Amino acid sequence: MSKLPFGKKNYQLMVIGLLVLVVGFTIMTMDKEPHGFGFLGLTLGPVIVVAGFIVELFAILHRPTDTK
Repeated sequence: MSKLPFGKKNYQLMVIGLLVLVVGFTIMTMDKEPHGFGFLGLTLGPVIVVAGFIVELFAILHRPTDTK
């Protein structure tokens, strides 16, 4: 029997990472300054997007525990 590469926690972290990415991109679109050059478009949104990518990387690299 072949073991799956990802466990339940991996998929949960992937979904959380995707939600964080969506929130970050949504925050960037909410900026009212021209061309998105305000605080939301240049600082807060990109920081949240980077955090989402870090969560995704952790979700991929997390080794599932052997539950026998």
